[in-house]
Amino acid sequence: MASISSSVATVNRTAPAQANMVAPFTGLKSNAAFPATKKANDFSTLPSNGGRVQCMKVWPPLGLKKYETLSYLPPLTEAQLAKEVDYLLRKKWVPCLEFELEHGFVYRENARSPGYYDGRYWTMWKLPMFGCTDSAQVMKELAECKKEYPQAWVRIIGFDNVRQVQCIMFIASRPDGY
Repeated sequence: MASISSSVATVNRTAPAQANMVAPFTGLKSNAAFPATKKANDFSTLPSNGGRVQCMKVWPPLGLKKYETLSYLPPLTEAQLAKEVDYLLRKKWVPCLEFELEHGFVYRENARSPGYYDGRYWTMWKLPMFGCTDSAQVMKELAECKKEYPQAWVRIIGFDNVRQVQCIMFIASRPDGY
């Protein structure tokens, strides 16, 4: 067998002027910035929302459908609904009511193609309330809609007529059992 020997030649190409331009590699930094000791289970440093409440319970996901905005919360009271309507009126959005008698949520019945869902479009209750300035007007229309269709889903929409987009939508009433 023949052995192959190789010779390695070392060439020093560093000029004295270049040696001062780049700092030499001195290895990894010490881990003094990363303490090795672990703190005990100290729960005082857990995140908080700043109040007396440490955690907020949200709408339980089992057995309940997720609807529109705010669907993670329990059903809103009349006063809470009025505050939401006041919010959309302050934003200069046009309130509108829609209702659905059969499903109240998106579903697939007529097609199985991606992105297609039935139940996205609901029936409008009267016309959008252009010029509405008080949440009591919207709440009155909501009461009329609930009286006419007691087993319907009713949602309130805030529509920006300048940008031509829907800005907020939330369920205002659900049928019994939902």
